[in-house]
Amino acid sequence: MKLFFRKSGTGKPLIILHGLFGISDNWAALAKLWSEYFTVYAVDLRNHGQSPHSEEWNYEVMANDIIELMGDEKLTDVAILGHSMGGKVAMRLAIEYPMAVSKLIVVDIAPKQYPPHNTDIVNALKKVDLDKIQSRKDAEEILREDLHDEGTIQFLLKNLYWSQGPFAGKENAAGEKSLAWRFNLAVISKHLSEVYSATLPPLICETESLFIRGEKSQYVMPEDEADIRTLFPNSTIVTIPDAGHWVHADQPFPVFETVMKFIN
Repeated sequence: MKLFFRKSGTGKPLIILHGLFGISDNWAALAKLWSEYFTVYAVDLRNHGQSPHSEEWNYEVMANDIIELMGDEKLTDVAILGHSMGGKVAMRLAIEYPMAVSKLIVVDIAPKQYPPHNTDIVNALKKVDLDKIQSRKDAEEILREDLHDEGTIQFLLKNLYWSQGPFAGKENAAGEKSLAWRFNLAVISKHLSEVYSATLPPLICETESLFIRGEKSQYVMPEDEADIRTLFPNSTIVTIPDAGHWVHADQPFPVFETVMKFIN
């Protein structure tokens, strides 16, 4: 699959992969900083952002999408950074294609299987009738009925757009262009369990790796660190103070400096 990506800068390639319901633009500020040192590829994963939608959606196909991108762009000596779901894509890539990744950076996710969650977000999104709402404010009010974290609401609303272009949303009942989600809600909802699966059956990945976790996040717990070091023996784990799951949004400059130090 040909993915949409934002390319900037020159130098060694750095590929950035967002998390569930995310878009490449979530990393725009850090991508701009890193583009002074690297050629940065901020990617929209399949069923997200401006990349194509597909009924097939799991870590295997998402990793293969990145391999295709790397081939199209003739990339070698690649550093790859993934947050949350994107981190699992990056791990899968490094495990299956060890020669393709020179440095692996995983942000606030472990290779383990997670219990199902985010169903509250999916259910809230399903209540937004895109044929009836007239504005982003309408969608925001509906989401706020079930979701009470302002950061999450605004994060989701970044995916709402007036449909146009090759992957446009459908027209409404009046035959007019309507608001649409960038992500493929139907497929994500159907295959949500795929997101929580373990990266792969236990395999050792020798790639030099950096795991960044947020101090306030519950995604990478102390008990996960032994498994990370077993599966990724050439790994370093860094905790960013005063940061939650969206580490790069909470503490962008510590993340920037930590990644720079690791790659260099």
